[in-house]
Formats: sequence, structure tokens, C-alpha cells
Amino acid sequence: MIKVIGIPFDINSSFIRGPYLAPPRIRLMATEGSANNFTEMGVEIIAGRDYQDLGDLSFSSQDPKKAYEQIKLAVSEAIADGSKLLSLGGDHSIAYPVIEAHALKHGPLHVLQLDAHGDLYENFEDNPYSHASPFARLLEKGLLKSLTQVGVRSLTQHQREQAAKYKVNIIEMKDFNMDFISTLEGALYISLDIDVLDPAFAPGISHYEPGGMSSRQLLDILLKIKLPILGAELVEYNPIRDHHDMTAMLAFKLMKELIAKMI
Repeated sequence: MIKVIGIPFDINSSFIRGPYLAPPRIRLMATEGSANNFTEMGVEIIAGRDYQDLGDLSFSSQDPKKAYEQIKLAVSEAIADGSKLLSLGGDHSIAYPVIEAHALKHGPLHVLQLDAHGDLYENFEDNPYSHASPFARLLEKGLLKSLTQVGVRSLTQHQREQAAKYKVNIIEMKDFNMDFISTLEGALYISLDIDVLDPAFAPGISHYEPGGMSSRQLLDILLKIKLPILGAELVEYNPIRDHHDMTAMLAFKLMKELIAKMI
């Protein structure tokens, strides 16, 4: 069974809040958007038939540590029966508890991170749960077998040192090509930060980072992956900054493609 859960939490954002509004906005495109429910490979994706929508988590506290614990518990319960899960963020800080829950279930993971940012800071703004740090936390705990980052174009010297320390394979956007796909190992977990795209294709993001990939390039990456996908997350869509639901529609399309990859 494929499950979808919304995690509307963005208190760990470092710039503009708004990704907490994303999960219901993405779902709304199934009825109010301009697209149908078919993927590019011709697979129709329908809620209730092809996946179970668990709705959105409700957070009684905005405390980062309490939210981390709540998210990890909810994800652990969702995948306990062997189901695969697509998590809709929220900011990228949700990757820490979500991926940790998957690693506790399946063992250390091979992760593909599609992102403009490395998210490897050892200490960002004295918040260990920051959306700039989830992969540092996961690597510190030994929860990843491998981490491949694609589309990155904002590395600081500190993050380069972190990447070298943890042997992260980074394909910076300036060096982008599709060769990395043949080096991926599985089963694979996909962490998709929608700001991997150039802001021209995804205006509804908090951190504009020019020089990103096109929506076509991102879709081609997903289509070319032949490894089994055991879970995924789609994060950092910010409806507050969107324009005529351009990014919402793109996120809905990516949601369909990710579900289809997990079926």
C-alpha cells in the first residue's frame, strides 16, 4: 500500500515561512487544477484506490524537538505494516524524523536528495532541527548508507567540508548531467526539495536560487530511475510566494510521479 501524509510544519525555516500551507494546496490541484490524474508513463493515480491519504498531522506544539518526535512516531506507525510513504512538507527539516523513521524500519538508507542546498550544516542558528541541517543529523547518526545530492548550487566552505567528511556524492548544478543515475544504489529513498528547480519554473518557494534545473529535467530524472523506491518526500513548496498555482500544479504532478514510482 502507498500512503500519503501531510506534515504542515515549517517553524525550522530560516527565511520565509509558508511551507506549512503546502499539503492541502497540493491536494487541491486534483480537483481545482488543470491537469488529470495520469502520469507521464500513462498510470492513473487516484486517491483511495492507488494510495491512502492519511491527511495532515496536527501539531499542538511548535517546539522543534517535540515536532521532531511527533513526526518520527507518526511516520513509524504509517510504515509499520510495510507500506510505502510519500510525505508532503513542510520545510526540509521534516526529512530528519521522516528518514530516521524509515532507517529504523529498513536499516541505513541510500538517499537521493534533489535540492538547491546541501542542508549539511553542523550548527545553523543554534537550531539542531533547522531545515539547513537534516542531512547532517542523519549522517551523524549513521542512518544513511549513501547520500547523493543533485542540483546543489549554494555550497559554503563548511558544507563542502561536511560533504567530504561524510563522503557525500554531490552533483552541483554547474556540472549537471544524467550520468549519476547509473551510480545510484537501492532500494532508494527520494528527498525532493522543490527549490532544486530554477525559480522561473517554481516561483512558489522561499529561497530563490537562480541557475537551477528545469521542470523537464527534474521529471526526466524521476522517469529514468529504475531502482525500487521505498519512500519519498516533497518539501519546501511555499503557497504564499506562488503565482497562479504554477508551483502547486508542478508539485501535484511530482506527487503523482513519485507515487507511480513507488507502486
